[in-house]
Amino acid sequence: MRIAGLINRILCAVSASVLIAGCTVKYSFSGASISPEAKTVSIQQFENVSTMVAPILATQLTEGLQDKFSRGTRLMQVREDGDLAFEGEITNYVSNPISVSGNEYATQNRLTVTVRVRFTNRIEPQYDFDRTFSAYEDYDAMKLMQEVESTLLPEIVEKLSEDIFNAAVSNW
Repeated sequence: MRIAGLINRILCAVSASVLIAGCTVKYSFSGASISPEAKTVSIQQFENVSTMVAPILATQLTEGLQDKFSRGTRLMQVREDGDLAFEGEITNYVSNPISVSGNEYATQNRLTVTVRVRFTNRIEPQYDFDRTFSAYEDYDAMKLMQEVESTLLPEIVEKLSEDIFNAAVSNW
């Protein structure tokens, strides 16, 4: 009886050791799965090529993604040629009515931001992508967009940063 218990403990310890030693991907609490070989990330300033422009949006988006990687990974940020590299542009920034009252006046508007992102993974190139991401927030149509922009943009940037981060490093 004692020998069987001892053998079970030894088998459990050996199994755990093999599993831990065999892991080649680092999993973190942020949900990121990044190769342990990846040490750096570079995030180029996003360019705003949309016909309608919010002057601070490109900077907010770039800093939002940088912050997401600072908080969610162990990667060191470098100016260029990171093991993980991002570049892209804001391709659309638009406000449209989404809800209309009985007398055909808009009651709700939606601010939508679309960004094209090119992601290069120099360690695991099978995860490279060139994708478009969109996020939006709704607001009262009685307010001018300039009035609500400062509240809406941080929320949209947070959503976009989260989506881009997940697309790049949540490979499971």
